[in-house]
Amino acid sequence: MSDTVEGASVPPAFAAALQSIARAVPRPELTLSDIRVPGQLAPYSVALAADVRPARHEVDSDQGTGRFVLLHDPARPEAWGGEFRVVCFVQAPLETDIGVDPFLADVTWSWLIDALAARGARYHSISGTATKILSTGYGDLANQGDGAQIELRASWTPLSSDVAAHVEGWGELLCMLAGLPPTREGVTVLLSARRAGRE
Repeated sequence: MSDTVEGASVPPAFAAALQSIARAVPRPELTLSDIRVPGQLAPYSVALAADVRPARHEVDSDQGTGRFVLLHDPARPEAWGGEFRVVCFVQAPLETDIGVDPFLADVTWSWLIDALAARGARYHSISGTATKILSTGYGDLANQGDGAQIELRASWTPLSSDVAAHVEGWGELLCMLAGLPPTREGVTVLLSARRAGRE
């Protein structure tokens, strides 16, 4: 990551944030890459993509994929309550019986909170949605049978330009949704058997 955006110098706070992202230590099961930020969401922004053990390079993983976007606006938008805003997305397939669990969305949200806390990420004004998707194949896709996946979209305002812990917490959540155990104490494992039938 460079300290410029389309050739222009960036504010010191955003440059510090970029440096902190470079210092983040993602889980070894993740493959991270820089991606283009979708749209003009803020004067300064950076985005990462992550895949859990992707089968092929530059192809979304069939175990889990995610996006992490850091926005920076020195004008401190009132809706953010600060000059930074994190916007993230994670998605992972599930066993169908887990997908119909009425507590799945609550568990997924709690995993995000726990993962950020375990990494020491400090923030305020967090919000988001957890979406359960159930699908059944027909016609040429009938042999795929029933399927399920969980998607979580969230945003929050970091308390400082040091966002390494936020990147690491997001990566931790993605790995957990993919069925991997947490790496830090204090994160509850409720769906640890979700892939037992596949291992």
